[in-house]
Amino acid sequence: MSAKTIGGLPVRQIAFFVEDVREAALAHHRLYGSGPFFVADNIPLARAVHRGVERPLDHTSAYGQWGEVMVEFVAQNNPGPSPFRDLYPEGSGRWGMHHLAIFVDDVDAAIARFAAAGAACALRAEMTDGFVFAFADTSATLGAMTELYTPTTSLLDFYAMVAQAAKGWDGGKPVRTIRIS
Repeated sequence: MSAKTIGGLPVRQIAFFVEDVREAALAHHRLYGSGPFFVADNIPLARAVHRGVERPLDHTSAYGQWGEVMVEFVAQNNPGPSPFRDLYPEGSGRWGMHHLAIFVDDVDAAIARFAAAGAACALRAEMTDGFVFAFADTSATLGAMTELYTPTTSLLDFYAMVAQAAKGWDGGKPVRTIRIS
């Protein structure tokens, strides 16, 4: 297993939990030249089950390219427990790396495989379009969670759009707003 893989699967994204995704994206761009970043506010979820309990989860994310990998900055907009607050408790003022994302053939099978290896499911969520993603709590061994999702056509197209936007980009307009429905 190389430094770029988890269980033989390449890391597709590195994500950080932050207070303000736009400020974090701009700061990352200034330090590392990453971007441009595409911000989706209040990403709609049809269902979110955190640690076995259905809970509301309202979050905003900024997605940009950082070399060969996508980087995400995510902020939770509502109070209460979540996989983000599992690592960075509400009111702590702490922020940082939250997860690495990998593509899997079957999210539920991957959840079971990770759970059998001691990494419980911290979240299983479904977006309003039916897209499913999950967080396996690998923080005890990796210091971060592992996000699991299936590489659907729409997801691959989104990754390609972010990567393409970075090619030959002149650094103008580093933060842009998009809508995810």
